[in-house]
Amino acid sequence: MPVSSSVIIDSDLTSTRDPRTLSRRRRLFCQGENLLLVIPLAAMLLLPVVEIVLRMVFKTGISGSSAIVQHLTLIVGMLGGAIAARDRRLLALSPVQTLLKGRTRTAAQIFSSGFAAAITFFLFLASLQYVLAVRPLGKILVYGIPSWIIQLILPIGFGLITLRLVWHASGKYGGRALALALAIAAVSVAIWTPVSPERLMVPALVALGLATLLGAPVFTALGGAALILFWGHDLPIQAVPLKHYSLTTNNMLPSIPIFTLAGYFLAEGGASKRLVRVFQALVGQFRGGPAIVTALVCAFFTSFTGASGVTILALGGVLMPVLLAARYSERNALGLLTGAGSLGMLFPPCLPLILYTIVANHSAHADLTIKEMFLGGIGPGILLVALTAWWGIRKGPKEAADRPVFRWSEAGSALWDAKWEMLIPVVAIGSLFYVPTTVEAAAVTATYALLVTTVIHRDLRPIKDLPRVITECGLLVGGVLLILGVALGFTHYLVDAQLPDKMVEWATQMVGSKWLFLLGLNVVLLLVGGLVEIYAAIIVVVPLLVPLGVAFGMDPIHLGIIFLANMELGFLCPPVGLNLLLSSYRFNKPMAEVTRATFPMLLVLLVGVLLITYFPPLTTFLPHWFK
Repeated sequence: MPVSSSVIIDSDLTSTRDPRTLSRRRRLFCQGENLLLVIPLAAMLLLPVVEIVLRMVFKTGISGSSAIVQHLTLIVGMLGGAIAARDRRLLALSPVQTLLKGRTRTAAQIFSSGFAAAITFFLFLASLQYVLAVRPLGKILVYGIPSWIIQLILPIGFGLITLRLVWHASGKYGGRALALALAIAAVSVAIWTPVSPERLMVPALVALGLATLLGAPVFTALGGAALILFWGHDLPIQAVPLKHYSLTTNNMLPSIPIFTLAGYFLAEGGASKRLVRVFQALVGQFRGGPAIVTALVCAFFTSFTGASGVTILALGGVLMPVLLAARYSERNALGLLTGAGSLGMLFPPCLPLILYTIVANHSAHADLTIKEMFLGGIGPGILLVALTAWWGIRKGPKEAADRPVFRWSEAGSALWDAKWEMLIPVVAIGSLFYVPTTVEAAAVTATYALLVTTVIHRDLRPIKDLPRVITECGLLVGGVLLILGVALGFTHYLVDAQLPDKMVEWATQMVGSKWLFLLGLNVVLLLVGGLVEIYAAIIVVVPLLVPLGVAFGMDPIHLGIIFLANMELGFLCPPVGLNLLLSSYRFNKPMAEVTRATFPMLLVLLVGVLLITYFPPLTTFLPHWFK
């Protein structure tokens, strides 16, 4: 049962001792909070569709609809983050807590949660100061609604997360009190210490690093680093919520939650089984057919959800029995599923492609379009899928006795049954050429996926299932946007410190060759991919990377695909490759066993990344062809 905020729980405890009443009140509170997330996310989907219809019929749209959708993204991000904190689903980098036992684990959880709560409290404080500063400006959003009313969601969201971090620090009130005391102590030192903040900056960063290592959420690591650096150099910390607000209300960012919603409609319905049946019918008779099926289905789903972890969790239970039935060893099946989980990251309309374009244009002043990045990822994406399938074919049994016989009737029946799902990539890419914005293209795609799952196949029931699916999507989106917003504050500090300029100057002096630069880039990005979550890496690294690429005369589309291909490979890199962690959880295997099973796939995909890096036409051919 998800746990609600400490305020609600305290009121329950004072009013009744009946655990059934307490459970019922928690459930009602959680359902109400979930509904507050469902409504704006559903509105984000519907408004662009209504806009398209009105333009077609009446040659006019809804006044201010784009601004409304952009600010709904801010609301979804903060509410989703608060609910993710309620359900203990904020993404953490470190697996250390899972390795600890007993009192050591309890102490690690109390320390990491207490320090994270202190960081989040300062984010709350900075957001409140920001809202109070912009309120007198009197800026109107739409229809007479002041902007500051919507911006209040920033301090509200961070305030809720602070309370929930303290509450989840321990299952006992004593542990929660210790976490609260630690948070209060950290806040007190930062506000009232007589010591110069500059002298305390390094100890504070060390404490933040320790809290992150012990399990503090990713957003507190990045947001905390930004706050500490601004505080240590006597700069206003309101820059962090300002950057959070500017990113989450970017005109292209709503496409991320809307495309994610399309992926969730598919993943939660019966699309996975229908697609597995199609690919089994078409390629199952070949040697390694189940491996080819695994590569294709995983790539399809990841391209829409934007999260390889969702693919592993959603499809692992469907595909693992298929591979084992085809007499793959458990180790090879585990390695193949873990490696294939992130294959769709380079295919449109995957979220990292969109986010890279936004950040490169916003922070590094590149001149990219999402359509160019989508087209640039197709060739490299096909290469990585082909290499994965090749490895799976090699590891498959050589005997043909157990392979299914190809039957035209089965292939035709499977294709007919899955015809609507097979058209989704066509709808997603085709709509980019017929509607003016990426957000509208995302809305068309998600609406199509919604109709397929609720009207045509009736996999999802509108009243019972849709709120749950939209809430799940909101949790993922909220967690991601929370990371992105505070990470941009950290990036803002790096840019203000002129770090990109210094890196360009150093690299051009020390590295004379473009090809040597690319080799070094691969090494650095693999290390980053194995240590940093992909969305945070995009926000922090891309503003530093793009000026370097420009200095070495690289095509910005090629540079972006190199970056994302390395990040995709980083999902498989220890110590904290996300696919390794989630595969370990999904299949109940030790982390070391998953790492060993996945290592051959890591090497195979590394070959693909090197080919993408050193053969630019693989990436640039389609974008230049369709210019």
